[in-house]
Amino acid sequence: MIEPIEQVEISKASGYWRGLMVVALMLGIGWINLSRLPQEVVAQDQAIQAPMTGFLAPDFSLQFVDGGEFQLSTRRGLPLIINFWATWCPPCRAEMPALESIQQQYASQGLMVLGVDQGESPEVVTQFARQTVKTTFPLVLDRQLQVGQLYGVRALPTTFFVDREGRIRSIKIGALDTASLVDGVQQIITP
Repeated sequence: MIEPIEQVEISKASGYWRGLMVVALMLGIGWINLSRLPQEVVAQDQAIQAPMTGFLAPDFSLQFVDGGEFQLSTRRGLPLIINFWATWCPPCRAEMPALESIQQQYASQGLMVLGVDQGESPEVVTQFARQTVKTTFPLVLDRQLQVGQLYGVRALPTTFFVDREGRIRSIKIGALDTASLVDGVQQIITP
């Protein structure tokens, strides 16, 4: 027979685990909601045909956070990773070191990692990327979310792997680790 004191301890332990599970569930729901684009943006681009693997990456032109302009078509002949992200997105923040590592590792093979910030000011992006996580890869500002809409981005981060011919070889949604990035890079650096 279980003594009353043991029953109280078992009840406390099961209550603790139930509470912990509720907290974990709430954190998971919060994580999912924070990594999604606002509903009005998703509603606007429902009719837009998103680019698909095997097709040419749509051309665009955006301002670099540090000044100057990036034009996608000028990168033909060189592999490119296009990463749509924002500073408020926890999964985006988590993958920044891996993106920086890939940029450093494959830059000698012509690879560029291009961070396309979604809707934020140059000051916010610069503070976070250059000072907080210390990235060096190029960053452009999609302040009106037009390029994100052109590419059918519905969740952040979303990453496009574009080969030397300008064709999309892979599209990944969600934070990527170094192994996943290397896998995508292998598809686009081989001639």
